[in-house]
Amino acid sequence: MAFTGTPTLRLTRSQHERIIASCYDGLPNEACGLLGGPANGALEEPTGVVTQVFPTSNVDASSLTYTVDGKEMLRAMRTMDEVGEVLVGCWHSHTHTEAYPSPTDVRTAAANPNWIYVIVSLKPEHGHPVLRAYRIRDGVIAEVAVDVVG
Repeated sequence: MAFTGTPTLRLTRSQHERIIASCYDGLPNEACGLLGGPANGALEEPTGVVTQVFPTSNVDASSLTYTVDGKEMLRAMRTMDEVGEVLVGCWHSHTHTEAYPSPTDVRTAAANPNWIYVIVSLKPEHGHPVLRAYRIRDGVIAEVAVDVVG
């Protein structure tokens, strides 16, 4: 079976706004956070539905890279475990480049190949933030549709 950019990522308007706000709050550095939701099967394939967003600290404190704070990740994992769900993805911002995975993003994604990776471009030329989502597996990048509701 070929790897595809499914499922559609489903965010509420409030979650979308919170992700965008966290990206602005992180400036001049990249911002990052985690996505929680239901998953299917033993491989924990995301359904695409996001039930919780967790803005986190970028311990790299860099405008070029991000690393989610380990303690904050553990707290988010515990929160999701309490409701019978899992972490299904993460987001980070690109402060001056497009919302497309960099080679570093592709390498980093190898640790969690089932996740959905959201990138928010804050490139000034856009005039507004651009949010796009991807699945990245074995170095293959597949864009995921994003549906913002509510």
